[in-house]
Amino acid sequence: MRTRVWASALACVCSLGTVGAVAQTARQADFIVAVVNSEPLTNSEVTTEVQRIVNEFTQQRQTPPPVATLRSQVLERLISGKVQLQYAQEMGLRIDDAAVDQAELAVARQNQVEVAELRRRVAKDGMDPKRFREQLREQLLLTRLHEREVESRVRVSDGDIDRYMAERVAENADPFAQEINLAHILVTLPEKASSQEADGMNIRAQRLLERIRAGANFEKLVEEISAADRTNGGQLGLRRADRYPPSFVAATQKLNVGEVSDVVRSGAGFHILKVVEKRAPTVFSRSVAQSHARHILLRTTAQLTPVQAQAQLAEYKRRIEAGTATFQSLATQYSQDSSAQGGGDLGWTNAGTFVPEFEEVMDRLAEGQVSSPTLSRFGVHLIQLLERRRVDLSPRDVREWVRSQLRESRYEEAFTAWLTDIRGRAFVELRDPPQ
Repeated sequence: MRTRVWASALACVCSLGTVGAVAQTARQADFIVAVVNSEPLTNSEVTTEVQRIVNEFTQQRQTPPPVATLRSQVLERLISGKVQLQYAQEMGLRIDDAAVDQAELAVARQNQVEVAELRRRVAKDGMDPKRFREQLREQLLLTRLHEREVESRVRVSDGDIDRYMAERVAENADPFAQEINLAHILVTLPEKASSQEADGMNIRAQRLLERIRAGANFEKLVEEISAADRTNGGQLGLRRADRYPPSFVAATQKLNVGEVSDVVRSGAGFHILKVVEKRAPTVFSRSVAQSHARHILLRTTAQLTPVQAQAQLAEYKRRIEAGTATFQSLATQYSQDSSAQGGGDLGWTNAGTFVPEFEEVMDRLAEGQVSSPTLSRFGVHLIQLLERRRVDLSPRDVREWVRSQLRESRYEEAFTAWLTDIRGRAFVELRDPPQ
């Protein structure tokens, strides 16, 4: 999840060039357009975001949607964001400055600049660096909120696992069957919508589909219109077909890569699906790849900044490669976690054991190789991969694998239902512009 936050922050940096050009115009005619649980949402906030979207369409030589349509969509998105942030604050969730420092450093590294240079660019493009840090804090807060509130709603019972496995046996199907990656646009439908409202949303989705088939950019429409996760072009990720809703599979099974489906209805609303990738079925395997690694962890504090920790670990790496010290001895002496007493040894682990930012680096290492200093939510690491192997899954491991797949397939529906719930309980007053 955390890597998504940093990706969103990076996207924010990349779009800053359009912000400064429109912010002043928006402020000239500022007024309150909505009140969300007593917190105002201003015309300048909406106008700035709308103009940024229009500018991006123009830069890509595409015709943007009507401004009135964009305003309506942006307004609802900003309201939804405020509702979630307010809810997180009510729950007592907080993001400390150290976490924001790490996120800011990650964005700087993705842009291949130092933090000071990142802040200079942010200011040059018309955004206060303090406001940029607040946006990072808000994104981190939403991530933590979703982990706490949404994931707890996704429940998979032993009975669910039994039924899943029995169905596969009955169908003689392989849970490692064809893999597909779908992207989607969601036109959301309230839980207690009337038939007229449903018809209206269906018509809206059909018109959107017509635009896509006429050549409109799918990824851009995801970003501007979809009510679901808009990161990475709305992609749901490469997964086995049986981890998608059956209606999604039925609507796309005869499509080629790059083609889009007809409108598909689900409990969340109306979807337009695009086939991003397809892979042929693979032979079912009851084995899993495992990695054996060790690390040195330095936790960042006010006295040890991420940059200082990286420099310190870079020196440790130099000493290891020069043969003047061993990884094990340095880990025992300096690593700031419980693995230090074992020379930093993390043991044999399955994929998904560590946080993504750690595991992505570890997975790229050759056996015996030491990584560059690696930033994670826990601090800064120096990682050495010792060995890799494949081991047979036990019956218990197979069930846990099935449980994780079912949880993942149910997450999006749970998120949409949760968001609809807290949005419905919020007090939102829309205001007309002053005459």
